[in-house]
Amino acid sequence: MTETGLDHLDRLLLNAVQSDFPVEARPYAVLAERLNRAAGLSLTEEEVQARLLALRHRGIIRRLGAVFNARDLGYQSTLCAARVPADKLAVFQALTGQAPQITHNYLRDGEINAWFTFTSRRPEELDEFLKRLGEAAGLAEILVLDAEKVFKIKADFKFRAD
Repeated sequence: MTETGLDHLDRLLLNAVQSDFPVEARPYAVLAERLNRAAGLSLTEEEVQARLLALRHRGIIRRLGAVFNARDLGYQSTLCAARVPADKLAVFQALTGQAPQITHNYLRDGEINAWFTFTSRRPEELDEFLKRLGEAAGLAEILVLDAEKVFKIKADFKFRAD
């Protein structure tokens, strides 16, 4: 184990699922086969699935799923930001972490410290969520930053397997 708590297999799996997750009936079997061939392992489908689930429970993986072009499917994706006091961060994180409409959710240093992306078909769904979030976390203001121009940047985080 390293200081991050990720072992060799964790790192191989994280590298494998980021951009080439198999769209198959049994994706974990395909991942096991790929890793076995590439790294000389003898993983089973169940082992791959259990290991990825453990990484999710540990908070290393927030979600495994496809990323679609929301606009082409009739959805609107909106970046939101808020100034969340330290004593309200747990409430904020619980609410944003449970919302299936939130695809990105992170904290940053600075006055405006909490950022997330909310994707939905109905604009009023965002308004309803922001009202609930603001009341529960005691937020005076949540910035809603609509995109003027959309840039798609692919970001893979490559982990050294050694």
